[in-house]
Amino acid sequence: MKKFLYWLPRVSAILFIGFISLFALDAFDQSQWFIALIMHLIPSFILIAITVIAWKNEFVGWWLFVGAGIILLFLSGFESWIISAPAFVVAILFLINWSYSKKKRI
Repeated sequence: MKKFLYWLPRVSAILFIGFISLFALDAFDQSQWFIALIMHLIPSFILIAITVIAWKNEFVGWWLFVGAGIILLFLSGFESWIISAPAFVVAILFLINWSYSKKKRI
């Protein structure tokens, strides 16, 4: 159970980054596709940095993913929960992992 709780938020974060990265595929329709691709992948790069931080410190990671979910919710104009909801789910998974590992240390 401990390994499952350890890997579940991390794998979920990687899958979420892959999901967000899929939206960058529409950059190939533009004339300067490479610059457009980099611009569309900025949220993915930020989420990768958040995942790297959360990998070592679950408590900080849960706050960072909550913040990312709130920012994604604001950027979508409160209309697209399909973009921001996975960030909140990953945040809750990191919180559960942190609380479980904290109980095991005591």
